[in-house]
Amino acid sequence: MDQITPDLFSAIGGRVRQERQSRHWTLDQLAEAAGVSRRMVVNVEQGAANPSVGTLLRLSDALGIGLPALVESPQPKPVKITRHGEGAVLWTGEAGGRGVLVAGTEPPDVVELWDWTLGPADRRRSQAHAPGTRELVQVQQGRITIDIADQQFILGVGDAVAFPGDVAHAYANPHAEPARFSLAVFEPGVGSGTRSEVTHA
Repeated sequence: MDQITPDLFSAIGGRVRQERQSRHWTLDQLAEAAGVSRRMVVNVEQGAANPSVGTLLRLSDALGIGLPALVESPQPKPVKITRHGEGAVLWTGEAGGRGVLVAGTEPPDVVELWDWTLGPADRRRSQAHAPGTRELVQVQQGRITIDIADQQFILGVGDAVAFPGDVAHAYANPHAEPARFSLAVFEPGVGSGTRSEVTHA
């Protein structure tokens, strides 16, 4: 499940509201552009809901700022250091896994860097992202299984894979020991107005 801490959730809500108002958009306009309900936009802005990574991606894409910008300070810096433990925890698994967004670049070509942990039996499914999205994975600990469209790949420590993120995919740890991997996601053309609807599940 996606899990965001209250402080981060409040900051995200404020950023969504700030970006929407800077464009002179109504709640309905943002909801339509993002493909989410007006109630969801209101709840996100007020800190009254726990949005999924997919919802946050839709909102950030509609605003043309990319997911990393929603969880970072609005003032861009040429060098931004994220210290150990300071990344944005945007997903937690039932077996103790976590998806932590540790760094990202500015649009239009956004790169996200994630630190993922999957506990035993944890599984993270993701629907197809926007056309042109690419993902890179390298396993740091344990073994994971990656489903990409209708193919399945098993990766061990040190193994890496590059694949299109614009097809359905999933990461799983079917083993008894925890697994950890680094994930980089490249999303071209964020905010260009040419991207189709996107869903991180």
